[in-house]
Amino acid sequence: MPDQVHVAIIGAGSFTGDLACNGCAGENIAAICDVDARVLEARHAQFPAAALYRDFRVMLAEMGDRIDAVTISTPDHTHYAAAMTAIRMGKHVFVQKPMARTIAEVRALRQAAREHHVITQMGNQGRTGDDIRTVREWVQGGVIGHVLEVHAWTDRPRPPWFVRPESVPPPVAPVPEWLDWDAWLGPAEERPFSPAYIEKRWRSWWDFGCGALGDMGCHILDTPFYALDLGPPERIEVALNEPAPEAHTAFGAVVTYHFAAREDRPAMTLTWYEGDNEVLEPPAFEENRELAPNAMYIMGERGTIMTFGAQANRPTLVPESRMQKVRDSLPGKSIPRVHCGPIEEWLRAIRGEGPLPGSNFDYAAPLTELVLLGALAIRSGQTLEWDAGNLRVTNAPEVNRFLEIQAREGWSPPC
Repeated sequence: MPDQVHVAIIGAGSFTGDLACNGCAGENIAAICDVDARVLEARHAQFPAAALYRDFRVMLAEMGDRIDAVTISTPDHTHYAAAMTAIRMGKHVFVQKPMARTIAEVRALRQAAREHHVITQMGNQGRTGDDIRTVREWVQGGVIGHVLEVHAWTDRPRPPWFVRPESVPPPVAPVPEWLDWDAWLGPAEERPFSPAYIEKRWRSWWDFGCGALGDMGCHILDTPFYALDLGPPERIEVALNEPAPEAHTAFGAVVTYHFAAREDRPAMTLTWYEGDNEVLEPPAFEENRELAPNAMYIMGERGTIMTFGAQANRPTLVPESRMQKVRDSLPGKSIPRVHCGPIEEWLRAIRGEGPLPGSNFDYAAPLTELVLLGALAIRSGQTLEWDAGNLRVTNAPEVNRFLEIQAREGWSPPC
């Protein structure tokens, strides 16, 4: 394996672009692609030897024999096209969460990664942390007994990531001179430019993003998914704070996933709250304690584990008095720790210096599918009966079109 990995960066702006560029700064960043000329100018100053591009298709075609790996930090609707193109070229891929915008895209990426034997990673940062492993060790060690319910929540959708559109479609405006609008749209259906679509605001629109669940679910639901080895749900119920809008997410929802009993585990539910909805507090939760704006808890027959923040921070037992009582008898560390972030974990695996990343596509695909099913329930405003084996909603076939791979002409990944 090479001492340095030759990397191409797709999407170099904002927080996730910073993560990609800074995380790969010790490697050879051979090329950088972004639709924003201002971003490219700033990155050129940081990486003057990197070739600069506005269109990832051109970059991959021209730089394919000079790169080993690709990072993708674009809006959700471009993840599949960029990642699949790179994978079919035999390139290792890091893609920010969620893996893709539709479940068919997610499954196709997972299968392609297996066929082309590339090393993959999804950017749900908490998967590399100690705390998510601690929660699994406690659950697997029987600290709370059989799990009956999970409750998880976020304070999004809220500004600046989610802004309710003033109209649908939003007001048209001239394309800014620094923006390649056609490349930004990528595989999405062509439409006039509007500032309501770009910067952080794209997450609200179903054509580009996956709502608050797509934004935060791969973080917050990662812990119960990993700790409980969750499979696909059988049914997804939804209650919306408003009628389901056609083009963009509802601003407030409660989603309840129903999981069948498995082997020696009873049936259970996972409830997701977003927006202005009251979260059901766990049993014995102290009156003087407040719930974090983004968090989750796992409730079992003998107790409850709670974490704080988007990435399973500071796991504890509820109530705190029980935590203090059993602290010294809790299971110890039995799962290997990573001791780095997700990009470095991915790069180490590419160099042959470590195991496969924890959020490789075999893990990340079913986690993302869980998230996207909830987003689909919010989009449709309906209870969904899910047939995972056949990739279809059985009780509302009209929503199955939202599961598919769709791309406008010229944006389907080459075979």
